[in-house]
Amino acid sequence: MNLYTFGKALVKTVLTPMYRFEVIGAENFPKDGGILLCSNHIHALDPPVVGMTAPRTVHFMAKEELFKAPILGPILPKVNAFPVKRGMSDREALRTALKLLKSGNVVGLFPEGTRSTDGVLKKGLSGAGFFALRGNADVMPCAIIGPYKAFRKVKVVYGEPIRMEPFRERKASADEVTEAIMGNIQKILDEYQENK
Repeated sequence: MNLYTFGKALVKTVLTPMYRFEVIGAENFPKDGGILLCSNHIHALDPPVVGMTAPRTVHFMAKEELFKAPILGPILPKVNAFPVKRGMSDREALRTALKLLKSGNVVGLFPEGTRSTDGVLKKGLSGAGFFALRGNADVMPCAIIGPYKAFRKVKVVYGEPIRMEPFRERKASADEVTEAIMGNIQKILDEYQENK
């Protein structure tokens, strides 16, 4: 058992008694090929929760500050995370993400770039659209619906994959693709958020 598999099992064991997770749409997840997994970001637990619920191994792009943390830092590379500087303008991170996508892997990122303090979906960074267009990958939109409160339900909803070929054919811009990704995430939020 590798550390990723062990970590996934550990996260599930630790978090499941605390939160009532409901995973919706996991069957929509493509079984193979490069996939850019894009989710909203509402809590520090989002990366392990997405990693725990995704049907495939996810390589997460994480802010480089986390790799300097005393305990967490050395573990992150072993669970398939790789560092990125704020703003997604880090060339090494760009190369790593594109290589992973072109090799048929799943790369996970949070296009907002930081957590939303009020739960409202923010504007996405153009880096998400860049990866989707250049990585020969389709996009899996995901929405995490909290709040993360003890013994309350947390929904993780996977939407329908967004096919990138039509965007590539008409030479869409990275901003346009990012807007489409965020629109899909918002659509999931609108459909599955309660008390609306």
